[in-house]
Amino acid sequence: MMVHVKSLLVAILLNTFSIGIASASDLFVYPTKGQNQQQQQKDESECYVWAKNNTGFDPMATPRATTPPPSTSEPTSSAGRGMVRGAVGGAIIGEIASDDAGKGAAIGAVAGGMFGGMRRQRQKEQQQQQRQQWEQDQAAQYSQKRNSYNRAYAACLEGRGYTVK
Repeated sequence: MMVHVKSLLVAILLNTFSIGIASASDLFVYPTKGQNQQQQQKDESECYVWAKNNTGFDPMATPRATTPPPSTSEPTSSAGRGMVRGAVGGAIIGEIASDDAGKGAAIGAVAGGMFGGMRRQRQKEQQQQQRQQWEQDQAAQYSQKRNSYNRAYAACLEGRGYTVK
């Protein structure tokens, strides 16, 4: 279950924001004080650690859900249950109204089945909406943390004499 949620979250984030998880930063860094490649790599590495420690976000880590996904349990209503309830109710009403419990039961079963099926569909739709909202919330939280990390990373590098875009 956890592996499925983890892979789902990664796919959502990649599709939603086109984020490269393997890269520590999607920023361009240009040395403005003549820093060589070795110095730039050292500075980028140190700024990565600094930004990660100050924001609590690691762009190299696999994204994790901050809350568990909403329940995907089977809906509690069903057409079969509705038919049984409708048949019992229809039999009672049919017996009282026309002395024909069988006819009342048949009508009640059909109506109960329809209402039970409609209730089940409504529950499925609500679960799907809750799942979509959860996915959007997780993606938004990831994006916010990523943006905070990028600002910290850029500030560190700019303080060391780099232009960051």
